[in-house]
Amino acid sequence: MQRLQFESSPYFILICLLLGVGYAYILYKSKHPWSQTINRVLFVLRAVMVSLLAFLLLGPILKLTNNIFEKPAVVFLIDNSTSMKEVGDSTKRLNLITELHQAGKEIQDAGYDVLFKDLNGNPADKVFFNANKSDINSGLKNVVTSYEGKNLNSIVLVSDGIYNSGTSPIYTPARVPVYTVGVGDTTLRSDLLLKDVVYNKIAYQGNKFPIHAEVLAQRLPNSEVKVSVFKNGKVVEQQQKNNGTSLLTNFDFLIQAQEKGIHRYDVVVETVKGESTSRNNRSSIYIEVVEGKKRILLIAPAPHPDIKAIRTVVEKNANYEFILHIPGIADAKPEWLKPGAAELVIFHQAADRAGRTTALLQQFQKSKTSLLLILGTQTNFRQLSALQLPLSFDHAGQWDEVTPIINESFRDFNFVDNTSGIVSDYPPVEVPFGKFTFPTNASVLMYQRIGSVATQRPLLFTWQNENQKMAALVGEGIWRWRLNEYSDTENTEVFDDVFLKLIQYMSTLEDKKKFKSFPTQSQFSEADVAIIESQVYNDLFEPVYGNTISLELRNEANEISRFQYVTSPGGTRYQIGGLREGVYQYKASTEINGKRESASGQFLVVAQTIETQNLTADFNLLRKLSTTSQGKFFSASNIKALPDDWRKTQATALIHSNETFNPLINLKWFFFLLLALISGEWFLRKYMGGY
Repeated sequence: MQRLQFESSPYFILICLLLGVGYAYILYKSKHPWSQTINRVLFVLRAVMVSLLAFLLLGPILKLTNNIFEKPAVVFLIDNSTSMKEVGDSTKRLNLITELHQAGKEIQDAGYDVLFKDLNGNPADKVFFNANKSDINSGLKNVVTSYEGKNLNSIVLVSDGIYNSGTSPIYTPARVPVYTVGVGDTTLRSDLLLKDVVYNKIAYQGNKFPIHAEVLAQRLPNSEVKVSVFKNGKVVEQQQKNNGTSLLTNFDFLIQAQEKGIHRYDVVVETVKGESTSRNNRSSIYIEVVEGKKRILLIAPAPHPDIKAIRTVVEKNANYEFILHIPGIADAKPEWLKPGAAELVIFHQAADRAGRTTALLQQFQKSKTSLLLILGTQTNFRQLSALQLPLSFDHAGQWDEVTPIINESFRDFNFVDNTSGIVSDYPPVEVPFGKFTFPTNASVLMYQRIGSVATQRPLLFTWQNENQKMAALVGEGIWRWRLNEYSDTENTEVFDDVFLKLIQYMSTLEDKKKFKSFPTQSQFSEADVAIIESQVYNDLFEPVYGNTISLELRNEANEISRFQYVTSPGGTRYQIGGLREGVYQYKASTEINGKRESASGQFLVVAQTIETQNLTADFNLLRKLSTTSQGKFFSASNIKALPDDWRKTQATALIHSNETFNPLINLKWFFFLLLALISGEWFLRKYMGGY
């Protein structure tokens, strides 16, 4: 729809017409060598042209309104998890999908847009039922969110009602009706189910580690339940119990940890007579056997909330043993206070004013033990200089409040996503006022921000002191960071990640190899890609790029896969997808200065088996979901009746109006109209002998 608007009053159009007619009258009232008819034509051409030119002075604007009619949408949300395979054989599942598409076509014929999606939000025109989890609530929320501001009429959820991830969909209100189609068998089956296996992921060489297995018996009372633990196809331990009338039977094993590395153990429940399926009778677990824990020693003159924050981070990693020494309050064993007994020593309030920990600081400073110094209001800054530590403060004794900023150029280790955003919201910590000197070879992890002004003063940094790793945190109050992050995000992922990686970096011996290759994490899921990162350095240990990395991957069956890629800035990682469950050995190699360098290691790929834990369809959940959202429940055998509700109601389109404004003077056709008027008048006058 088009409409003409004016910057001035439209009554001025009459003046424009009078101006055009008056100008033409004055011009053509005298005698001319052409006929009266030609004179009238010339009069009209000149009057129209002048009127239009005057009309442009009114600033006419052409308003174009374009209405787009959006049909109401009906989204078929298909649960594509593996538990849906319990519908029956492939022919039965194919018939189910065919009937759903036929129902969708009938709804579409009633004037609706119909789309098929799976719980992950992907198009589901073809469904393979291979997802390893069911998160119905997230699937519904994703559909509603993606149609925010659009004409979403309803959702048709096709599911067995089993969810094993996320929250219950019943308690999340939907703004549109949710129709549900129940698929599967609601009959409680006779089944022995390996419900849970509890174990420690890390064991220490020479020790025994526990495995706790829980077996759920459904409709199988007084059965002899036999559970075996296998390693490399051989039985390591085996137990047998009669479950009596109990639903849950517990089995506890103690296994000897022998060789270092990641080891796979299979916990298997032997099938009994009358059991409907054995798919949920087994689970594979992986235990990493290590030599021993690394000791992290924290020395402080007095208790402080920072100590609790650090301790919590350290104790989250089973590879570390946290030892606290506060003289007179929490005394550590004397042998643990000697250089070499711990991989990392943290001094809180380093060189304290009371001198309670100064002697220990002096002792460790002369050793090769890695040190992390946390400076605070009880630090004696003059004593730092006396100990020949490369830290000097201009205004010792005066304090300021600053907030942290992550240094994006820090390369000693990587951070999790959104670290910078989370850290920038941390509350302030107390730091010494003014400038200070620090080692020129320092790698800054965090800078100070005073108010809203980012400075180049480091807050947290590391440096190498000959064969000793050193780090300093120039401030106290980091416990507030952890509390603040939990308050904002309900977790402490970023704080724990930054400080745990700092502790890992500080407690690890310096690797002077020019080629490093390692997995970004020790464990990956079957659904994810495994990521290998390779780093190449020159003689100055600066990163270099352009090297061809050869990767060799070996699985538990000794099958070898080979890959190659070239490193580049921001492209040092290689992703490998489609790996099955198991322990993988890798070897990476590249050529540096004509010499072949290599690195090797292992990582774990685990399978998610939660889909086999419960195979009994829950139609009650689907009925409640439909009732609370004002939808309806249909069984899989009654899909043909599904389109009836949409046939009975009028499909109401949502109108989206799009308005555009264009000044008339900018329109090409108007320019050519004026040009035609001028040209026509000029041609007639010349042709008739006028000048």
